[in-house]
Amino acid sequence: MFVGHYSVAFAIKSDKNRIPLWVLFTAVQFLDYIWATLVLLGIEKLRVIKGFTAGSMLDSYYHPYSHSLIAAIVWSGIAAMIYKSVWRAKASKAAALLVGLAVFSHWILDFIAHPRDLAIYDNTWKVGLGFWNYRGLEFGLEVALLAGGIVSYLPRNTISAARKTAVIAFGLALIIVQIGDTFVPRAPLSDKATAMGVWIFYTLFVVVAYLLEMGAHARILNHKQWSQS
Repeated sequence: MFVGHYSVAFAIKSDKNRIPLWVLFTAVQFLDYIWATLVLLGIEKLRVIKGFTAGSMLDSYYHPYSHSLIAAIVWSGIAAMIYKSVWRAKASKAAALLVGLAVFSHWILDFIAHPRDLAIYDNTWKVGLGFWNYRGLEFGLEVALLAGGIVSYLPRNTISAARKTAVIAFGLALIIVQIGDTFVPRAPLSDKATAMGVWIFYTLFVVVAYLLEMGAHARILNHKQWSQS
């Protein structure tokens, strides 16, 4: 799973919970940030094999500290606590829980896409439905999830028409990225280069999410003040 993860960020974000979209973009890929870091450090292991599955070249055969079920639960709790402690009074317990659930959603969606490489505990009892073996089906699922997330996001957030257009354009750009990742032939990169690419591209998407909502809270406050006057 790739851009489908961002569907959860869009679906969760609302004016009511006030969680910044960029935080949710970070949360839904938090496990992959950890994974990429551990691959760069040589702690977790990755092979990039052309044709490994129809939809992905990534053979992540050892990633118990980032992608086992138990690790995902632990990291989700840590992320919720970090959000609550950093945002303090601005963050409700419900919002912190949503951030934790956004982190955990990564494991659920990976369970759908990955072959049997997701351990329940440590590096044992590996599971995965293997949708990556069905390229067209998995691609359609990614796009459907992302589109559904954006459709949910737009009416629940106070943003201008221009910003709505920008969100839709961003969604289309993510789909183009997914097309490239799924269908465009390319030479396999090294494990370290792949991990570095994760850091670069995921962080770029986080920056775009931040820019999409920059100034949004000020508009919400002005709208509330106007409604009360």
